[in-house]
Amino acid sequence: MVRIAVVGSLMMDLVVRAPRLPAVGESLIAHSFQAFIGGKGGNQATAAARLGADVAMIGRVGDDDFGHAILANLRNEGIDTSGVFADPAIGTGVAVPIVLDDGSNAIFAVPRANLALGVAGIECARAAIENADILMVQFEVGMSATEAAMRIARAAGRQVMLSPAPIAPHPPGLLGLADILLPNEVEAAALTPEAGGDHRREAEALLSRGPGVVVITLGEQGALVATPGQLTEVSAFPVMAVDSVGAGDAFCGAFAVALAEGATPLEAARFGAAAGACAVTRPGAAASLPSRSEVQRILQSG
Repeated sequence: MVRIAVVGSLMMDLVVRAPRLPAVGESLIAHSFQAFIGGKGGNQATAAARLGADVAMIGRVGDDDFGHAILANLRNEGIDTSGVFADPAIGTGVAVPIVLDDGSNAIFAVPRANLALGVAGIECARAAIENADILMVQFEVGMSATEAAMRIARAAGRQVMLSPAPIAPHPPGLLGLADILLPNEVEAAALTPEAGGDHRREAEALLSRGPGVVVITLGEQGALVATPGQLTEVSAFPVMAVDSVGAGDAFCGAFAVALAEGATPLEAARFGAAAGACAVTRPGAAASLPSRSEVQRILQSG
């Protein structure tokens, strides 16, 4: 069984379904409201665990009802939560995804306890990072914690996978600490304004900053996989999208598991695309993440 460590955010997702986004100053009646366990870190950890990985989560929640629910959910998924601290002084992070009728979404995030995760919290979880086959990180926790975790993993000879979401100011050279950089198309454009929105130029520019593999996820257009000297497009699997929240995290978790199991970046991206396709067919973030058998069915159908 492959080992994955995730340093990242843990949120309660308060999901509103609406026909469209309201204009400034407009009140709009929405279709529905639901609460789900979420956060990019928690989602990616859950995605990897459901696909058969041994997962350790490192993060921070509040010592409140939301935090307790998140911890219970992670444990039910078989995830090691010894690296998650429940902070009595700061509330659990909250995200408010707005899901539109076509399945697309926009998300407001209030990180709260996630930003209190610092270097000390990472040091407490050093063993989990050093023993993992792959470390997964994002930009929804304190940047000092993200950088510290990446440096520990690199020093231990472990692979580091960075999902630079949401885009945030980061130390020079941080992207170069990642072996695999996995932005979506919005993040790739923000990181490489000089590329003018050309995905191939974006991938080449990101490779020049140090990662050995760059994967730009493109939603229903699939993904672009870049390694030095090679750019390859991976097609999306045709499905009926209900809710795209969590699809990117499903891709990331599946990509990491496949890569840790020995797949090539291209094979891992196809596995990730199948996981993302499965996730968009169900509502919610963590709730939509697929099992291995579901991903295999999507792969076989394509």
